[in-house]
Amino acid sequence: MEISDDLINEATKIYKVLSNSTRIKILYFLRYQDNDASVNEIVQALGIAQPVISKQLRILRRYQLVRNHKEGTKVFYILDDPHVVEMVDDMLNHVRHEIKGLPHPKNLY
Repeated sequence: MEISDDLINEATKIYKVLSNSTRIKILYFLRYQDNDASVNEIVQALGIAQPVISKQLRILRRYQLVRNHKEGTKVFYILDDPHVVEMVDDMLNHVRHEIKGLPHPKNLY
């Protein structure tokens, strides 16, 4: 199976976006919300300053990992691509194996 350079380059951009721990925390927070979350709710839940959260949300939105809508002066966010969080789950499982020194599963494919 051949994969184009364009596809690989776009995937690389997404990995770079996911290389920031604050962005991953935001994605996981949004993953477990029943409704769209306001910036204020994200700030309070993560204990990270509002300007930092807003900057990271802009980056996540630019790469279509979250989407937003406004209600008056409040901006609300929701995951736009939940399967990206599943990809992060896979990486966290890999890290858990490394930390525990466990063997990785045999060929999954």
